[in-house]
Amino acid sequence: MKALSRPRPAALLLALALAAPLATAAPEQPAAPAAGNPPAATTDELPLEQLRLFAQVLQQIRDSYVEPISDEKLLGAAIHGLLYELDPHSSYLEPKDFSELQVTTSGEFGGVGIEIGASDGFLKVISPIDDTPASRAGIQPGDMIVRIDGDSVKGMSLSEAVDRMRGKSGTKIVLSIMREGRDKPLDVTLVREKIKMTSVRTRELAPGFAVLRINQFQTHTGSDAERELRALLRGKEPPRGIVLDMRNNPGGVLNGAQQVADLFLDGGNIVYTQGREGDAQQRLDATPGDVLGGLPIVVLVNAGTASAAEIVAGALQDHRRAVIVGMPTFGKGSVQTVFPLQQDRALKLTTARYYTPSGRSIQAQGIVPDIRVEDARLTQRDEGDAFREADLPGHLSNGNGAPERKGKDDADKPKSLADDDYQLYEALNILRGIVLARGAP
Repeated sequence: MKALSRPRPAALLLALALAAPLATAAPEQPAAPAAGNPPAATTDELPLEQLRLFAQVLQQIRDSYVEPISDEKLLGAAIHGLLYELDPHSSYLEPKDFSELQVTTSGEFGGVGIEIGASDGFLKVISPIDDTPASRAGIQPGDMIVRIDGDSVKGMSLSEAVDRMRGKSGTKIVLSIMREGRDKPLDVTLVREKIKMTSVRTRELAPGFAVLRINQFQTHTGSDAERELRALLRGKEPPRGIVLDMRNNPGGVLNGAQQVADLFLDGGNIVYTQGREGDAQQRLDATPGDVLGGLPIVVLVNAGTASAAEIVAGALQDHRRAVIVGMPTFGKGSVQTVFPLQQDRALKLTTARYYTPSGRSIQAQGIVPDIRVEDARLTQRDEGDAFREADLPGHLSNGNGAPERKGKDDADKPKSLADDDYQLYEALNILRGIVLARGAP
């Protein structure tokens, strides 16, 4: 016969709270709702009946569920469910999740400095980060990590592998690596150190044209972008135009996006937010000074461009500072605020909508590019065995000493930018057209 369980402390406290008189604060004057949005429901009283129902469900689960379950797990699940029902971006952060969020936004952690991906059950090195233990040890793109500290990575999730490789600065880790051309794994001993994630990269696309790639917005992204741009401007051949590549940029820190947009604007609004609380009403404006001095900009976006990246694209589009190229963006037009809680937990809560300088809310709509360019792959038309004058027996020489062009000499030509990245190739062509239209040399 099943014994009746005694009320545990969590349920007892909840019962006491429901039975006690409730002290309520004076109702707060709600903020005016944005156009098209229904006014938020407000009340100065707690919903007693619903709370009693919750306590009843909690007690029934504790008494009757097929396996014992702790109060901590039950209440944690209830909080997760509460946030899950609000919107896709509000969430309850457990200690591990909260720590990971801090790492992502700060861009610094203890590790070895490798960007990795999953491949056939193993871990493939995408790229070692410059000036890190991994790059100094000679780890190369394409290397396959098969063991971490002697443990096989077969079946290990990507997040588990990342957790294993991260750690306190000064500690050692051994990676067993398979490399093309080697029959046996190569054991590499690395000493972890503080790694600064690189969210900004630049490279030359053609003489006088460069790309600034931002893969996410962190606290230091603005200063990193300014440093990279000024280095380009001091180069032997300063750029005549820039492609700002924000494809698959999921967003990040709002201030990082503000700082990047400010680099290219000489004033005016960048973004403003509206929410119920006073702190949710913000207006972020650009300061005088355009680091590029008005040089043309093409912003490259796609469906993976979201949140803070859409703020930058929207601001530059509204101010007619850049031409937006690519595909419509993701459409995340809400702002999340992180509220730290006890025991290293936090609440990530949607607190506002953001609007571009012209008053557009891109929530669930996204930024529509000025010029639509789909992600495509070029294929070379098969001309068969091309036949030219130089293939004819007894043909005349050209008389100027230049090498003759025969039918098959294009077969081994190196891959071009159009082959590797068609959208970037088209963005470069549009940028060149803008420079020519302005009459630049």
